[in-house]
Amino acid sequence: MSNVIQGFPKNFLWGGATAANQLEGGYNEGGKGLSSADMIAYIPKEKRSKEISHAMEITSERIEKILSGEFEARFPKRDGIDFYHRYKEDIALFAELGFKVFRMSLHWSRIFPNGYDEQPNEEGLQFYDDVFDELLKHGIQPLVTLSHYETPLGLTEKYNGWVSREVVDHFTRYAETVFKRYKDKVKYWLTFNEINVITISAFTGGGVVVDRLDNKLQGMYQALHHQFVASSIATKLCHEIIPDAQIGCMLARMETYPNSCNPEDVRKAQLANQMNLFFTDVHARGEYPKFMDRYFAENNIVLQKEDGDDELLKQYTVDYISFSYYMSITVAENPEGDNEAAGNLVVGSVMNPYLETSDWGWQIDPIGLRVTLNAMYDRYQKPLFIVENGLGAYDKVEEDGSIHDPYRIEYLRKHIEQMKEAIKDGVDLMGYTAWGPIDLISMSTSEMSKRYGFIYVDQDDDGNGTLARSRKDSFAWYKQVIASNGEQL
Repeated sequence: MSNVIQGFPKNFLWGGATAANQLEGGYNEGGKGLSSADMIAYIPKEKRSKEISHAMEITSERIEKILSGEFEARFPKRDGIDFYHRYKEDIALFAELGFKVFRMSLHWSRIFPNGYDEQPNEEGLQFYDDVFDELLKHGIQPLVTLSHYETPLGLTEKYNGWVSREVVDHFTRYAETVFKRYKDKVKYWLTFNEINVITISAFTGGGVVVDRLDNKLQGMYQALHHQFVASSIATKLCHEIIPDAQIGCMLARMETYPNSCNPEDVRKAQLANQMNLFFTDVHARGEYPKFMDRYFAENNIVLQKEDGDDELLKQYTVDYISFSYYMSITVAENPEGDNEAAGNLVVGSVMNPYLETSDWGWQIDPIGLRVTLNAMYDRYQKPLFIVENGLGAYDKVEEDGSIHDPYRIEYLRKHIEQMKEAIKDGVDLMGYTAWGPIDLISMSTSEMSKRYGFIYVDQDDDGNGTLARSRKDSFAWYKQVIASNGEQL
């Protein structure tokens, strides 16, 4: 009898992933306060930079102008796709797809409007009770992210966000509140979404306004340390309050290749992977890796730690590691002219001639997902969970209302095939939640035309449309994938 693993385990968690700030709307309803996401304006194409940080950083002056009404712009995340009022309709569609799990986030400022409030907002808590009840009614397990680029603006104004130690206590109050409230409804938790983004855009990742910092890098990594500590405290609380729950971390994973076998390229790629996996090293191994000592020293970064921080990180490591995967990155020590990448979010990367490219310049690399699954499982020996993966593309609505998206099906099919191969390799993979199962607002540019969903939402970049939901061709395809547990691709 063969012991070879054949495919996805029976309890594999198939589903989709979203963020509150990109789909909920209702930004000024139910007692909700403003968050960092509510300050991100729509950025027309002609004004975008290839560096995501340029699109996402907010200055003190801009915040003042936005709050006073002097800054004329649209803020699409404030309205999202109206999940706040339409969640029953949307969850019914997820149930039709056969979801086993739905990844969502809690909008922290819906529960603690300023972030530093002593008491939570009951109307906000009740909203999520209602959402969880609706999910569970359909047999869908909630997978809940505590902080998904949604730092309450009050914490930015009072403390400059996560750069201040006080925010750890406010986050702890928030985490304890929701663990106690939802302990019978939510068994899968994540602490911080793509925690590494705080070192790319401090405002997005932690509500930190960098022009208020004397030393930008010092401030970013200090804020990150506070998030590491808060994550460990949340892990401790989750295990105490919900003993049968699992809680994990979340990384924006970018597997990096050398452009050639030149040792300089190889070393550059190795360093890029080390710097990317540093975040999960702390979460999963419980300590800062040694290679960061040199980085901190060379960049004059001296972390301020309180007594017991290191012990806390060591004692309360995560149960599983989740990550997003959209693309791989290729780097060269000496990139040549036109070969410098025009996309992929990473300045200094080069185009990989062996890969196709999406409408947004992201290079498509399904085998890279298998590579990173093996690399991460070898490194940590903890269960892995792919909680974001998908293709942002332009979709066309035909005259009869149909939406044909074979490009999306092909992208997902190839990635799921590589997931299956990684499982055969011996990787312990818990589940897969495709990003944006329903079209939602883009994280970086707040556009609507960059669509990921199986479900089309009638809304354009200017906010016009009926918000009606309709099924794309990929809807029927993904439904079949789930029903067959990944056997029919």
